[in-house]
Amino acid sequence: MRSIVIGTAGHIDHGKSALVRALTGIDPDRLKEEKARGITIDLGFAHRTIGDANVALVDVPGHERFVKNMLAGVGGIDLVMLVIAADESVMPQTREHFDICRLLRVPAGLVALTKADLADSEMRELATMEVRELVAGSFLEGAPIVPVSAKTGDGMDALVAALMDVSRRATGRESHGVTRLPIDRVFTMKGFGTVVTGTLVSGSVAPDAELLVAPGGRRVKVRGVQVHGERQTIAVAGQRTAINLSGVEVDDIARGQALVTPGAFAESRIADATLELLPGAKALKHGARVRFHQGTAEILGRVALIGPASAAPVPRRGEPGSAGLTLEPGMSTFARLRLEAPAVLTRGDRFILRAYSPSVTIGGGLILDPSPPRTAIRTAAALQRCQRLVFDPASSDRTDAELRAVGVMVDDAGPAGLALDALTWRAGIDPKQVDARANALVAAGQVIRAGDVLVSATVYARLREAVVQTLTAHHKSQPLSGGLPREELREQLFARSHPSIFDRTLDDLAKTVPPIVILTDRVALATYRMELTPEEERVRERLERAYRDGGLKPSDAAAIASQVGAPAPVIDRMVKLLLRQKTLVKVDTLLFHDDALKQLKAEVTALKASGGAGARIDVATFKDRFGVSRKFAIPLLEYLDRERVTRRVGESRVVL
Repeated sequence: MRSIVIGTAGHIDHGKSALVRALTGIDPDRLKEEKARGITIDLGFAHRTIGDANVALVDVPGHERFVKNMLAGVGGIDLVMLVIAADESVMPQTREHFDICRLLRVPAGLVALTKADLADSEMRELATMEVRELVAGSFLEGAPIVPVSAKTGDGMDALVAALMDVSRRATGRESHGVTRLPIDRVFTMKGFGTVVTGTLVSGSVAPDAELLVAPGGRRVKVRGVQVHGERQTIAVAGQRTAINLSGVEVDDIARGQALVTPGAFAESRIADATLELLPGAKALKHGARVRFHQGTAEILGRVALIGPASAAPVPRRGEPGSAGLTLEPGMSTFARLRLEAPAVLTRGDRFILRAYSPSVTIGGGLILDPSPPRTAIRTAAALQRCQRLVFDPASSDRTDAELRAVGVMVDDAGPAGLALDALTWRAGIDPKQVDARANALVAAGQVIRAGDVLVSATVYARLREAVVQTLTAHHKSQPLSGGLPREELREQLFARSHPSIFDRTLDDLAKTVPPIVILTDRVALATYRMELTPEEERVRERLERAYRDGGLKPSDAAAIASQVGAPAPVIDRMVKLLLRQKTLVKVDTLLFHDDALKQLKAEVTALKASGGAGARIDVATFKDRFGVSRKFAIPLLEYLDRERVTRRVGESRVVL
């Protein structure tokens, strides 16, 4: 059966809880104080089957002091039952609750005209007219208005029929995506431990699943799952769910946090969004402090106004009008939200703003980017960026909007690149569609994929060109270097880039036909040719001959320099060249010709053939056998150890 969450909304004492109790037989008022005072203070829950749907009802408080509790419950509903007492009609909290549902884009609902037994036909007709006036032009225009009495039962059958009809319009939620359950209640049960409840807005939860409590990052394990009080093997998106957790105490979790798939979401204190200010609100100033509500969370923050959702110019900082930028009632704008505590957000989340003081609902909007770059926002470029991010979450095909958003975010990332997993938590893309969206952008030539990272094709082209220019300059300034060491090139040009972008760039340059670079332990242009002057060539040959002739006991550097007979800078350059070419090998502080060391390893290895598995050599034997002094014997024996030709055991070496 389908699972649908219906939330109540309406003014205090208009009979929301009584209506839920009459519909389900369950009293949603669970707190002693609620029963004593006769008002709903916190969220209440009930359930029943209506037609082909398992319906969970979320009963919210109507008192103005508890609107923040109402917001914690209404964020996850599929439909709303706006409750208006026939004997009082539309009241202040009726309007505020209705505004909240409209701002959250609740798709459908109905109006229950309660306490019909206390109003005569004229009062009921007047209340109906006021209701129609309230909902005109909204998602509730044309919705059923059902007179009902929870006390006498009159109208209950008509209400159930209307709920059945309206529930058919509820769209399902994605149960195959990442798990996300905003927590609205935390408690402990004897014999079970910590239990949290909430509406599963995406994904699924099963026993033994490992989840993350965010913000905070605490890992927990699911011990058990209940839906409507019954143990289940799995709970899916759209269901009111109770989850028994292990690995966490009740005091370590609070309403406002969420259970999420590890790695699927990131915490953020900044977000770009569209913002709609209610017609009855006061003008909102740039930088105003507000109360931000999303899911079950309430966070203080400030609103920075970017500009209208049009092509109108935005005053730059310091220009006339920039300091006093305001959002007028009934208008919409792009805004940057700066929160005072971390939030778990994704693109497409709806939110509500309430004034800091007095705490009244002033507007709401849609998250466009939960992790925008920290750049100037009072610019035409910032406004154009937001315009590219706009989309309709209700659209059946969001492919083009998702591709635009990813393009914007990849451009924002620059040389650092955008990780593929960010397409889920930041761009709000179904994990199953991530590869398809990335591949589409690659096919369009907009991005380059380097492993699991996307980089703008324009930025990538600049990086490629920078590599060629840097190598060209290096070859010109150091013609004998043989190229730049890979790590040095990375530090120069790719210090802010993901390592896979560096690797992809070099691989592409090396694999072009003809190749542009040659890769060894250094990076050089394929056109690079080392050219020695006649004097350098003469010095190189003499140095090589001197070390080859010296074998395992070459003369010291000063003696060889005197023998070669060349200026010290030239000798130094040629020694470095021979070392880079691995013609010479440095052992400790000594230099040996590579041929001499190869011969040494061969002769020592041959000792095993004559001496068997127990073949050994010590310092004295080594000195006698190879005719060298201790000055050379010790470094050479240590070299043989490093080359795994020998292994030191006590005062001697075992030949391996």
